[in-house]
Amino acid sequence: MAWLSFVMFLAVVAILLAGFPVAFTLAGTALAFAGIGVAAGVFDPVFLETMPNRIYGIMNNGTLIAVPLFVFMGVTLERARIAEDLLETLSMLMGRLRGGLGIAVILVGTLMAASTGIVGATVVTMGLLSLPTMLKRGYQPSMATGTITAAGTLGQIIPPSIILVLLGDVLSSAYQQAQLRQGIFRPETVSVGDLFIGALLPGLLLVGLYMAYVLLMATIRPDSMPAWKRPDESLAEPAVTRRPVSVWLTIVKALLPALLLILAVLGSIIFGIATPTEAAGVGALGGLLLAAARGALSASRLTEICQNTARFTSMVFLILIGASMFSLVFRGFGGDEVIQDFLTSLPGGKVTALLVVMLVMFLMGFVLDFIEITFVVVPIVGPALLAMGVDPVWLGIMIAINLQTSFLTPPFGFALFYLRSVAPPEVLTTDIYKGVIPFVAIQLLALVLIALWPELATWLPAAAKQ
Repeated sequence: MAWLSFVMFLAVVAILLAGFPVAFTLAGTALAFAGIGVAAGVFDPVFLETMPNRIYGIMNNGTLIAVPLFVFMGVTLERARIAEDLLETLSMLMGRLRGGLGIAVILVGTLMAASTGIVGATVVTMGLLSLPTMLKRGYQPSMATGTITAAGTLGQIIPPSIILVLLGDVLSSAYQQAQLRQGIFRPETVSVGDLFIGALLPGLLLVGLYMAYVLLMATIRPDSMPAWKRPDESLAEPAVTRRPVSVWLTIVKALLPALLLILAVLGSIIFGIATPTEAAGVGALGGLLLAAARGALSASRLTEICQNTARFTSMVFLILIGASMFSLVFRGFGGDEVIQDFLTSLPGGKVTALLVVMLVMFLMGFVLDFIEITFVVVPIVGPALLAMGVDPVWLGIMIAINLQTSFLTPPFGFALFYLRSVAPPEVLTTDIYKGVIPFVAIQLLALVLIALWPELATWLPAAAKQ
């Protein structure tokens, strides 16, 4: 009766597409099919008795404490208008360089990704701040929107990414299951910190490829991003030549706090000073201090920050509990064994299995958020792939970039909808689609490079453990 597990999976996707809440859909569908299985005599209700222990394990998971802390840090920095200052400062720094504003947007997106890790907030913030300025400077709408959307999604891969925190926890469990199936009763572990460290080089690779594309387009199609011709009052670029000392002081003042916060969070993880959860606490406190120093931390704003953090965190944990129920019933029907048999029997072995899983995740990224995919799909396919000898850190990075690519791809990419919601009416939806296609190609190129050279994702974590 393992086919019931796949009917249950298809039912969940259909109900989600109908607009029902994710957490209740996962848990409700699982319970309904469990009831059908018990009535038909093909499902052991003892499986459901383990659910209280699963819920207790979720709420007692120290790794997942990093989620609300990183969200709190990101929301705090967003409310402190850090991105606005960074954009203005880096625009001053780029001066009259053709394509300089596009480079500034990518760099700000990188810094925001490394300090917030929240894709939706970054895309919306960057769209509100930089799109009007880029259009005013004569940038083609497609070039401007493509650059903003791609830069805004860097929070998927550049740590501290929320998806890497969730993936790290799920892959850790899947890796242990895979080793136990292989008869390894002292399993190795993979941590969120390993994924953070492993994501650094691929994240920087993407940033470099984005910047190279912008500079290439500035060279071969200069009309798509004209050079700056006259002073812009909002960016005060004439100060670069009239008061160089004050301008450099402004640049240092805007960049230094954000860079110090990023260094404190990521540096403490990379050098083994703190766990990701402890580093998240440092980041949350640093975000508060930075907002207070800028005079952007009133009682009402702090209340808003706490409410937004609680709302997002509650959603994550409720989905996690629902997904735990779903995976429990799925395994009760024997679905995990069928998945493993299917993937291992594919011609081409591990390579074909990976291609199939990545394609399925890419397509699901059109209709499901990364949280649902992480909690529903990865626990099902993860143990099978890891049992085939796939490196867990490499797999986590590939999944993160794959989902980032899916969120960028027309016509259903979530990031495109985020930008469309804040873009002015004169920017057409087709402009957004046209502008983002080259960046989707860059994402696919990065996936190929990491597939061909897994060391891009695995070398740094291995070196950090030595």
